[in-house]
This record gives sequence, C-alpha cells and structure tokens, in this order.
Amino acid sequence: MNVRLLLAALCCAGASPLAAAADWRMDAAASKLEFVASFERAPAPGVFREFQAQVRLDPADLAASRIEVDIAVTSADMGHADVNRAIRGPEWFDFARFPQAAFRSAELRPVPMTAADGGASRYLARGTLDLKGVQQAVEVPFTWRETADAATMEGELTLQRGSFGIGLGEWAATRVIGPEVRVKFKLRLNKAS
Repeated sequence: MNVRLLLAALCCAGASPLAAAADWRMDAAASKLEFVASFERAPAPGVFREFQAQVRLDPADLAASRIEVDIAVTSADMGHADVNRAIRGPEWFDFARFPQAAFRSAELRPVPMTAADGGASRYLARGTLDLKGVQQAVEVPFTWRETADAATMEGELTLQRGSFGIGLGEWAATRVIGPEVRVKFKLRLNKAS
C-alpha cells in the first residue's frame, strides 16, 4: 500500500470522527428562545425571533466542549404592539445601544439523570451572559438528546431583570412587573459537516 495514502487515511481517521461527533449547528426554523416575565403576577411571555447557537459537545471530552449563543435583542416580540414599542426604549432593552446579547460557556458538567429525563443526558453550562452591557456569570441547566445526525438541547433558567438594568426608573419596582424572568430554550441541532 502507498505510504502517503496510508498516512492520509490515518490523519483523516484521527481528525474526522472528533469533529463529526462534537460540532453542531442550530436549525433556526426548528429552534425557540422564549422568555416569561410577569405583569401583575400574570405571565407575560415573549420570544427572541433571531438568534444563533453553535455547540461543541463531546461527552468524553467536556473540557473541550463549548456553547456560544448570539441573540438579536432587537428581535424581541411580546405579542403586543404597544409593549413591543416600550421594550425598545432605554428603560428596558435599549435597542439603540445594545442590539445584541451573547452567552459564552466556560465549563460544562454532567448532571445525574432522573427517570423523568426519558434517556436524555443532563448537563450544566457555566458561563457569561452579556445583556444590555452587563456581563454576569450564569448557570444553564439543559437536557441533551442525540441521534445519528441531530440533537435536541432543551433547558430553562431564571434571571433577575434588575441585575441587567432591565426595567429602570419607575419600572425598577417589582410590584407591577416581577423581578424574575424565566428564559426557556429548545434547540434543534444538526451535525456540522
């Protein structure tokens, strides 16, 4: 056998499976990033219509794994024209100064599975959320279901809106609009080629 051909085959065999097994690209049409605030104790749901996630997840090498999410904050939609106009302003998301938000993981850890997981793996991503000019450490728990060429990543976390300067001035009080915002996501991911 040709030595160069053998070396090329060995190099491909060594590099290709790692990339194929670990790199994932989000299917935007099949993915959701939602948030639920509260108004007078009633849920006030919204959605970010434009965001992108890239995931490198290798259960055998979590130290090399990472999650990167970029969010077009300007795509926030709470389903009401008046509310959508209000959240553009400096008291809320301040679209003009902070049109983007981002999450970057620093560490991924496995979490023990429960019977309710239905065979999904559980992880905790620790990283930094950059929202409205504020960078804050956050923990993002999620489940991971993987098939041969696709995966579903689903999770939820709770943020304190005041920590990011969301709701300033008269809106800083939490009697009308609650202090907590739940962020929920369900990502459909395809293996990168």
